[in-house]
Amino acid sequence: MKQGKRPNMRQKEAMQAKGLQPANWLVERDSTSELVLIHRFSGNTRTIKKGA
Repeated sequence: MKQGKRPNMRQKEAMQAKGLQPANWLVERDSTSELVLIHRFSGNTRTIKKGA
């Protein structure tokens, strides 16, 4: 598993649109089709689809 990085403003807006608290999530991978997140405390991963 990769080490997460702090989200930038665009990524934070995408998280808020999905009902997530950006302060609790780190970005593992940001591709053109999806955003893969890691929870800061539990280590759970979540994928947000981009577009559509």
